[in-house]
Amino acid sequence: MTREHPVAIVTGSSRGIGRATAERLAADGYAVIVNYVSRSAAAAEVVQAIEARGGQAKAVQADVSRPPDREQLIAQAYRGWGRLDLLVNNAGIASPGRVDLLEASEDSWDQVLGTNLKGPFFLAQLAARRMIEQAPRDERRGTIVNISSISSYTVSTNRADYCIAKAGLRMMTWLLADRLAEFGIFVYEICPGVIASDMTAPVREKYDRLIAEGLTPIRRWGRGEDVARAVSAVASGAFPFSTGERINVDGGFHLRRL
Repeated sequence: MTREHPVAIVTGSSRGIGRATAERLAADGYAVIVNYVSRSAAAAEVVQAIEARGGQAKAVQADVSRPPDREQLIAQAYRGWGRLDLLVNNAGIASPGRVDLLEASEDSWDQVLGTNLKGPFFLAQLAARRMIEQAPRDERRGTIVNISSISSYTVSTNRADYCIAKAGLRMMTWLLADRLAEFGIFVYEICPGVIASDMTAPVREKYDRLIAEGLTPIRRWGRGEDVARAVSAVASGAFPFSTGERINVDGGFHLRRL
C-alpha cells in the first residue's frame, strides 16, 4: 500500500456518523475497515457503496469492548493493506433505559464505559504502537480521531454513564496527543451536537422543538456528513501544527449566550 492509498479503521461504521465517515474517507482515497458488532447486512451495504464508487473497504465484526476483537481490527487492517494511517474511534452505545443516576446500575456503567471509553483507549493504544513501528519506513504520520459529544460537558442526569464516558474522551485525547506527538501521530477530538441518527430517533420530537426554539444558532439537525467532513479535514494533514484539539460540530451549541 502506497502513500496514495492510506488505510483507516472506523469503528461503529455500519450506520449513522460512522457510515458517513467511512464513505467520506473512502472518497478521500482511504482503504477503510468498516467495523460493526451485529449489523452485518448494514456493514456489507456500506462496503458495497464504497466499492461501487471505486473505493476499497472491508467489513470486520468486532466489539471494541473486548480485547481479542480490538486485536482483530488492527490485524485485519494489516492483513488487507499492510498498514494503518487513521483510527476513528466512533463506536458508542446509549445509556440503557436512560435511568436516573440515583437508580443507575453497575452493569450499565460497565457496559457503557467499556464501549465508549475503555474500548477506544485500548484500541488507540494498539493502533499507536503499530503506527510507531511503521513510522521509520514511511514519512506519513498517523492520526487518531475520537468522536465525543456535547454530552461530555452538558449534564443529563438520566445518562450519567454516557456523559462521564464522553467527558473521559476529552482527557484521553489530550493524553494521547501529548504522548504521541514525538512520533508524528496527531490526535483530535470531534465533538458532535444533536445529530440525526438511530440514537437520537427516540427523542426526535423533543429536539425538533428545542432546535426551532433556538437551542443552537444554526437552527437545524446535524447530519452524519457534517461530522464526516470534520474527520476528513483533520485527517488530511491540513493542521500540521495542531494536536489535541477539539473540533465542535454542533451548530454553535457550545456558545454561551444571554
